[in-house]
Amino acid sequence: MALQFSSACNFALSQKRVERIRAVASNDFIKVKTEEDKLVKLGGSDLKLTKLGIGAWSWGDTSYWNNFEWDDRKMKACKNAFDASIDSGITWFDTAEVYGSRFSFGAINSETLLGRFIKERKKKHPEDEIAVATKFAALPWRLGRQSVLSALKDSLSRLELDSVELYQLHWPGIYGNEGYIDGLGDAVEQGLVKAVGVSNYSEERLRVAYKQLKKRGIPLASNQVNYSLIYRIPEENGVKATCDELGISLIAYSPIAQGPRGNIYTSKFLTELQPLINRIKEIGQNYDKTPTQVALNWLIAQDNVIPIPGAKNAEQAKEFGGALGWRLTSDEVNELRALASKSKPTMGFPVEKM
Repeated sequence: MALQFSSACNFALSQKRVERIRAVASNDFIKVKTEEDKLVKLGGSDLKLTKLGIGAWSWGDTSYWNNFEWDDRKMKACKNAFDASIDSGITWFDTAEVYGSRFSFGAINSETLLGRFIKERKKKHPEDEIAVATKFAALPWRLGRQSVLSALKDSLSRLELDSVELYQLHWPGIYGNEGYIDGLGDAVEQGLVKAVGVSNYSEERLRVAYKQLKKRGIPLASNQVNYSLIYRIPEENGVKATCDELGISLIAYSPIAQGPRGNIYTSKFLTELQPLINRIKEIGQNYDKTPTQVALNWLIAQDNVIPIPGAKNAEQAKEFGGALGWRLTSDEVNELRALASKSKPTMGFPVEKM
């Protein structure tokens, strides 16, 4: 679940390092020199992904994004965002069965769109390697491990794929979570997925899921949570520390904080953010990077964090690509965190506390 950055207000807002890193210092930051160094291993799995992915929550959606309507113009913009992402070196995409839900008037399922885009891209560029992550919705009437497999197969049908790289539980269920985790393990053993993860899991739930999969020799590869410079609850509730301890990658949705949505940001909050915004702009000028790119790189620089901003057009996708291939210093990472800590976090996703 990743979303756009607000240029209007300029922000609106170690895990073991990759081996054989070869880099040179230039203008006080590090430039990546090899193709291998552009990838990161997802948790304890064998899956390698680019250090930044693209969230497809808004694609086809009419319930939260796109001014509650979907049309051909927005479809073309999303397709351009998809192509521009790959051209910019971002080759994995995060979607979910509930994005663009059929229950939303005029919506088109995000998985369907992504599958269509991949198929069209492969016709022109068969050599492109594109990774897909999608999610299972823990709806109250879904019970047992078989519900996970059934939902996954439906997702694969919409995506027009035989398997996906990553399958995640979108949120913890009210009950039945043990069966859901068993379903993830079954999906791995049946070759339907390369890696499995969870989303919006607390520290306690994370440890339980990790142990349950470990008994079958399957790593819990990731936990996808709301995390950004101005929403650092994962640092405070033990989730990030637990991910680091257990070798679980933290996938950060809303890494640039959803932009200027009135129900989240107040004028008082934006005023409190001003020193942080000013410093982000200064750092960006030093690196010839935009505030968005600095905010994304702040997450990437923590090694065990993979941000997935949402790209709704080619311009955004290209800008996100500029967050790759360089690195903030540890001092800058700490300085931005200290400045951000002076403002209270914005509201999160309620299931984080389940």
